Amino acid sequence: MKIFIITFIAFFGLLQVKPLTEKQKINLLVSYVEQLKDAKFIRNGSEHTCKEAANHLKLKLKNAGDEIKTAKQFIQELATKSSLTGKPYEILLPNGKKVKSETFFLEKLKEIESKQ
Repeated sequence: MKIFIITFIAFFGLLQVKPLTEKQKINLLVSYVEQLKDAKFIRNGSEHTCKEAANHLKLKLKNAGDEIKTAKQFIQELATKSSLTGKPYEILLPNGKKVKSETFFLEKLKEIESKQ
């Protein structure tokens, strides 16, 4: 019985998942937007598809280079407002409700981190 318990504990210890890196968290956040169904991403007053929004965020991230170190920094500096106009990004959900992208991303980040 002791051998079984030790083997059981050792086996499940090996199955523990490593925490996500900050880069993985950022990629997950972008994919959440990209996969939204029937939603629109509002940037500078214009509606865009969620795929377009994801591509825009990927471009902003690429242009930022190594400056963005954490998922929270990604949200605060790239995913919440236009760097040209300062206007906040919004997401128009299929039910007609508008949410600030900052709120959306912070909630998603909280979900990601709670699963680790």
